[in-house]
Amino acid sequence: MKFTTNHPLDIILKALFEPYKASVPDVSHITEAMKASKLIANEDEIINDHIAFRTLGVPHLGIASLEKIFLAYGYQRMDAYYFEEKKLDAFWYTPPEPQYPRIFISELRVKDLSPTAQRTIYNYTNAIITDPVGDLDFENPESVGHFFYRPLWQTPALDDFLSLGKESEYAAWVIYNRYYLNHYTISVHALPEPYNRLESFNAFLEKNGIVLNTAGGKIKISADGLLRQSSSVAKMLTATFANDEQLKISGSYVEFAERLPLPEFKHLPKGTLKREHLREGFESANADKIFESTYTEQTAKYS
Repeated sequence: MKFTTNHPLDIILKALFEPYKASVPDVSHITEAMKASKLIANEDEIINDHIAFRTLGVPHLGIASLEKIFLAYGYQRMDAYYFEEKKLDAFWYTPPEPQYPRIFISELRVKDLSPTAQRTIYNYTNAIITDPVGDLDFENPESVGHFFYRPLWQTPALDDFLSLGKESEYAAWVIYNRYYLNHYTISVHALPEPYNRLESFNAFLEKNGIVLNTAGGKIKISADGLLRQSSSVAKMLTATFANDEQLKISGSYVEFAERLPLPEFKHLPKGTLKREHLREGFESANADKIFESTYTEQTAKYS
């Protein structure tokens, strides 16, 4: 990812990416492997397809709150997505300029959870009586970038984390990680052949020790066949809960997206294809399985 120093979005994205990179070992591991194999000359050549955030659907938080940040800097809300089984809603956002990543924000429908799980979540979030984004100074992008790593509620108790995880692993992840960057996404289609296809790039990743999410298959394919996605499995990190109790829990991960040309642009040479020629947006069925990169069934591969 390439950041300049003068545009507010570059400042915010850099503030988001650097702590994420420091805590997700696969980010640097993949980048170094790509450099060693001459897929890229340096990290700046990686095109970030999108970044994603998880939120809780409670008063003063959730999508309605977090999206204000990106809307303020020129992003536009696009399609809505609904995940019945996981009890999630989501939107994606298109950037003001093509060099910036898309944004994907999901939200847990807390009211669809059991009364016990709802009480657990509200015990932490009820202290938030106003929208915290309303206090941000959008003229100060450095402070906006730091907001994503600011505690919004008290550190959860381990028992609460474990009980939530039994009903919703998404809920447990958010109650601990809050607005932490969930993943960034390498645009595979922008890589040199043959690594511009997920089959080849996934083989490259596995050769270099990256464990892939197999929920729904290693490659998740949209109904039209034009959006193909894979992801790494989140590694387990030691988390410190209230009263200094510790447990290894899933962190964040890396996604890999291959966007194919729309039918009317299939005839264009690869070197001439631009963002507007490729499949846009997201796919609910793909995203549903990508969410599971932090779920126990996948992270158990590290045990």
